[in-house]
Amino acid sequence: MAYWLLKSEPDAFSWDELVKRGPKGEPWTGIRNHTAKLNLMKMKKGERGFFYHSNVGKEIVGICEIVRVAYPDPTAKAGEPWVAVDIKAVEPLPKPVTLAAIKAEPKLAEIQLLKQSRLSVPPITDAEWKIVCKMGGL
Repeated sequence: MAYWLLKSEPDAFSWDELVKRGPKGEPWTGIRNHTAKLNLMKMKKGERGFFYHSNVGKEIVGICEIVRVAYPDPTAKAGEPWVAVDIKAVEPLPKPVTLAAIKAEPKLAEIQLLKQSRLSVPPITDAEWKIVCKMGGL
C-alpha cells in the first residue's frame, strides 16, 4: 500500500468539511501541477493519506482514504489533462502534527513535505507514515 499527503488550505476546504461529507467522500479537484497529477494517477482505492492544513495551521490533522481512483477533473477546462480522485475522512489525529514538529524530527529529514514543499500531493514512505502516526498519537 502506498501512502500520500494531501494539502488543503483550511479556509478553502478543511478537515472538518471532509468529515461532514461522510463515507461518500469528496472529489479532490483543482490540482494543476504535473507531478501532483502523476501522483493522483498512481493512487489506488483503499490507500491512505495524511490530510494537511497548509498556509493556515501548517499541520497534519487527519487520515483520509482514496475511495475513487483518478478520473478527469470536472473543474478542468475541456481538453486539459488534469485528474481528480475522491477521498473520505478516516480519523483525526489525536494530536495534530505541526510542520515545526516534522522539521524537528531527524527521521523525517527526507519527507517530501520538506523536500518539495510546494507539491500539493506528495508520496509518504512506510517509515514516515509510522513516525507521523506515532507523533500524532496513533
